[in-house]
Amino acid sequence: MGASRLEWAVAAFILMGFACALALAFSSTGAGQRLGGESYEVTARFANTGELKVRAPVKIAGVKVGEVASIGLDPVKFDAVVTLRLAHSAGEIPADTSASIYTSGLLGERYVGLSPGGDPEPLTAGSEIYLTQSAVVLEQLIGKYMFGNAEGGDAAESTQDPSGG
Repeated sequence: MGASRLEWAVAAFILMGFACALALAFSSTGAGQRLGGESYEVTARFANTGELKVRAPVKIAGVKVGEVASIGLDPVKFDAVVTLRLAHSAGEIPADTSASIYTSGLLGERYVGLSPGGDPEPLTAGSEIYLTQSAVVLEQLIGKYMFGNAEGGDAAESTQDPSGG
């Protein structure tokens, strides 16, 4: 009788663990935050997308207005071509809007931030955002800091005595 009760308790514990893992999987993928309503797609070219992924958020002033639909490589210019799916509910976004790739926190996920301009003409389906800023790659920043700027000389050289002593 005691072994049966223990077996039921273990089974219930395992089922609760599976339920928690399933809930965590759904919440981490953001399945409930997909774009609702109508949307349209625009493209933007970046020299470096960092670790930007498909379905990454597109934000204006910190508010999600879309998501990354696809990321591809232009075989002629060797730029990354990012297709952004924007919700119509975000309103008319000016045609001279700029797009930048940012990171949430120090090592967080990448997202595309849009900075609307002042053009009276809005972005439409198939438009391209021409003003873009690529992702900042942490490894490149660390390398520049460690090895100094090539034009300005090495930081270690500037501290040496010019008389050689």
